[in-house]
Amino acid sequence: MIELEGVPELIDPVMVAAFEGWNDAGDAASAAVAHLDREWKGEVFAALDAEDYYDFQVNRPTVWLDGGVRKITWPTTRLSVVRVGGEKPRDLVLVRGIEPSMRWRSFCNELLGFAHELGVELVVILGALLGDTPHTRPVPVSGVTSDPDLARTMDLEETKYEGPTGIVGILQEACTHAGVPAVSLWAAVPHYVSQPPNPKATLALLNRLEDLIDLRIPLGELPEDARAWQLGVDQLAAEDSEVAEYVQTLEEARDTAELPEASGEAIAREFERYLRRRDGSGPAAQAGGHATETGDSASYLRDGPGGRTRPPKPQRPETDAGSEPEAEPEADAGSEAETGSETEPGTGSGSGSGSEDSSED
Repeated sequence: MIELEGVPELIDPVMVAAFEGWNDAGDAASAAVAHLDREWKGEVFAALDAEDYYDFQVNRPTVWLDGGVRKITWPTTRLSVVRVGGEKPRDLVLVRGIEPSMRWRSFCNELLGFAHELGVELVVILGALLGDTPHTRPVPVSGVTSDPDLARTMDLEETKYEGPTGIVGILQEACTHAGVPAVSLWAAVPHYVSQPPNPKATLALLNRLEDLIDLRIPLGELPEDARAWQLGVDQLAAEDSEVAEYVQTLEEARDTAELPEASGEAIAREFERYLRRRDGSGPAAQAGGHATETGDSASYLRDGPGGRTRPPKPQRPETDAGSEPEAEPEADAGSEAETGSETEPGTGSGSGSGSEDSSED
C-alpha cells in the first residue's frame, strides 16, 4: 500500500465512497464520486494493494503505451482528498474503486484505518440499484443507516434488510461496529435501461449528498448530460409500443403513490436548495476557484410540485415488473427504495476508475 505522504490536517472531513460492480447500477454511484474528484481536482494520496483484494481473472489489468513504454493499469481502490473552500471550509476524502474479489473484512479495516488516521467524522457510501421506476420521473434516492441515533438526527431510515449484500453493506456495518457514523445513499435506476452511464441517477445522488452534508456541489455539465440521457431514452421507448405502454404504467403508479408525499417539508427542502444555488451561498461557493453552475438547469430532474402532464391510463392489466430477485433494497415505482439498503443493482465492474499504474516488466 502507498504510504500516507503530504496529507495536511483535514478540516471536518467526510469520507465519500463508491465501488464499481454489484452495488453500482448504471455506474451511477462511481460516476458521482468521479464527478466530485474531477470538479474539485482531487489529489490521490493512497491506493490499496491490488494483489490483496482482486482476482485479476475477474477484473483484468490493462496494458497501454506511454511514449512508447508499455505500462499496466491494475484494478484497485484509490483515496483522494479535496478541500472545499468558503466561509466554512471542509475536506472530503473520496474513495473510488472496484468491489473487491476477496478479503472484504481486511479491505474494510484498511479503509477504516485511513478514516481513523484522517479524523473522518462521517462516512457516506453511495450505491445504485435496479428498480421499478420510470426514467421520466425524478430518481428516487433513499438514505439508510444501521445507527438508530443517526437515523433520528439525520432523518434517515434505519435499515431492516436481511439477505445477500455487497461491499456497500459490509463497509457500512464495519463502520457501525467501529463507532464511525455511516450512511448509505441509494439511487433507483430503471431496470429496463440499466446499462451505463446514467447521469440522471448520478445527479440525484449528488443532490442528496449535497443536502446530507450541507455542501454546495458544482454540477458542471451533468444536468445537460442528464437531460440528453432522458431524451435519448424517450426516443428509444417511443419506438417500441410495449415499452412505451409499460413506462406509462410505471408513471401512473409513481404519480399516484407520491400524491400524499408533497409535504411542506419536501417543498421547503427543495426551495432551500434553489436559494443556495441561486445566491451562490454555501461552503462550495468558493471551492478553490473551480467552475460551478447555478444548478437552475437541473431543476427538471428534482421532485417538484408539477411540470409534467400525467399520461392517460394504459388500457391493460397492471404489470408486475419485479426487479432483480436478490435485491437490497427494492425500489417501487411509486416510492423511494425500501429501507433495506443494498441491492442486486449492478453492472459489471471495470478497472477504469480505480486503478494503479506500473511499467510492464
